[in-house]
Amino acid sequence: MSLSNKKVIIVEDDLILNLLYESYLERLGFKTEGELVYGKTAIKSVEEHEPDLIVMDISLEGDIDGIDAMLEIRKFSDVPVIFITGNSDPHHVERAEGIDYLDYLTKPIEFDDLQNVIQQHFPTK
Repeated sequence: MSLSNKKVIIVEDDLILNLLYESYLERLGFKTEGELVYGKTAIKSVEEHEPDLIVMDISLEGDIDGIDAMLEIRKFSDVPVIFITGNSDPHHVERAEGIDYLDYLTKPIEFDDLQNVIQQHFPTK
């Protein structure tokens, strides 16, 4: 399976981190869709673009966080999600466990961290 035709949505309210993750994912072969900072916008974007992967921060601007956004997305999509967050406290980890996710990475992350998760869940031939 080639990643060159796979779309990913990045939801991160820190623009610099958003650009960094976009760079990482493009290096891995994904096509990225937009720079999203709100959970509500992420929900609409998933409906519109039907991505193959979501990279989701938990703490977001706006009314709902990344976990709540994913709970809404799960009502219509089983798209894989990787949480990348600074929130590794038990409360957030427990809330995220209610969502079928690929991995829960704690910031800061390096390219290799993301690459390992991608290779494990999107094997290439």
